[in-house]
Amino acid sequence: MKRTALLIICLAALVSCAPKQEEQKVNARAVPERMDDFVFENNLIAGRFYGEALEGNPTSPGIDIWVKMPGGLVADKWYAEAQKDANYYHRNHDGKDCYKVAVSLGGGASAPVCPVSGQIFFPQTNYRSCEILEQTPEKIVFSLSYPEWQAGEQTVSLVKKVTVCADSYFCQVEDKYNFTGDSLSVAAGVFRHPSQQTIVEESVGDKFFAIWEKASDQSVEPEDGMLGVAVASPQASWTRISSDLSHGLVGTTLAQGETFSYCFGSCWSKADVKSAADWFAKVQNL
Repeated sequence: MKRTALLIICLAALVSCAPKQEEQKVNARAVPERMDDFVFENNLIAGRFYGEALEGNPTSPGIDIWVKMPGGLVADKWYAEAQKDANYYHRNHDGKDCYKVAVSLGGGASAPVCPVSGQIFFPQTNYRSCEILEQTPEKIVFSLSYPEWQAGEQTVSLVKKVTVCADSYFCQVEDKYNFTGDSLSVAAGVFRHPSQQTIVEESVGDKFFAIWEKASDQSVEPEDGMLGVAVASPQASWTRISSDLSHGLVGTTLAQGETFSYCFGSCWSKADVKSAADWFAKVQNL
């Protein structure tokens, strides 16, 4: 009995000394079971990029924002439930997809722009390949590749590198454009939903463009909460509303070999960020 008791005590001591498994606060993965989506999230925000299987419905680089309550990771559960009910994540389960992307930059993608007219040259495909570059419980880095398309008279392609960190409403982006010519005008943007007139307030600075708006997609279940969306770039040399009023843009001109660095972010009024003032303060303090 003494030997058994001693063994139990020793085993208990080993268990208590073993390192505790760190809570996973970030996630990102390709979702072939849902038309090649690429989903990302941390403990505060979530979203997705559109893949090849969804091209034409839509073909868009735009970031689709998902809102959720702070805490755990939800994307894998939502996708699993969507196998039984395609509209599962359009209904509120302490969060939902209530953002309209269409053919746009959505909640913070980038694209080449015409420096004269402000026309946005969207990619002609959705992302075509992806790679997880780094992953820890509190940080995940992934890349998405977009093959060549025409941006006016220039031919461009894009490798987008996104860093998602725990406890942040913002994701960091490094966009590497390959292009013909000596320089390329690019901009990161947020969709203003002009036909739906959802914007309540906007805040614009030298390096950022932020929106506080009503939920833009009421197709499945009405949403009375508010969304905060923003882009910001330390490289920005200009900010403006696009000529067709569809986007708030933060842009610059890249020389060959340069990378466009910026961040995008979002929030939900039913979670921790309750007002436009709170959201704009977070953006201005980036």
